[in-house]
Amino acid sequence: MSEVGTDDIGSWFSPEELAVIRRRLPILYVDVVPVRVDADGAITAIGTLLRTPRKGGIQRALVSGRVMYHERIRDALARHLDKDLGPMALPRIPVSPVPFTVAEYFPTPGITAYHDPRQHAVSLAYIVPVEGDCQPQQDALDIAWFTPEQIIEPEVLGEMVDGHAALIRTALAVSGRLT
Repeated sequence: MSEVGTDDIGSWFSPEELAVIRRRLPILYVDVVPVRVDADGAITAIGTLLRTPRKGGIQRALVSGRVMYHERIRDALARHLDKDLGPMALPRIPVSPVPFTVAEYFPTPGITAYHDPRQHAVSLAYIVPVEGDCQPQQDALDIAWFTPEQIIEPEVLGEMVDGHAALIRTALAVSGRLT
């Protein structure tokens, strides 16, 4: 049996191919809740990206994106953290990352807390501490850090896109920081 390399098949689809695939198959994503932690490992701040979402306006989002063909989950996490927070974010990604939850996004609102009008997507969600200086990259307008108490305020959670507020609440709950 011959091995197939990523150069033979390619890691990305054309926009037309991706549109067809999105209508037929769930796509694998990663969602990342970037955090700052104290010396004991307790979450002291949660980072959100200020973006202009697909439907317009300005909303807050987490680091998120597709896993490419032949890409390890850890590498996808590193790639998206670097793409969204910048090369100096200095994330501490575990050698063997374990998601804190699995989020299933549907194109039909209301099936789960997660919604993506483009597709059915399955996302592995991670809490990743970052230690460095984060700078907005690509389509992010800004990066804001909130304490666990601030981020669960209704007006902040109300600014989140596509169910990311539910991911933040779950991340705080599993880390013992939901008050």
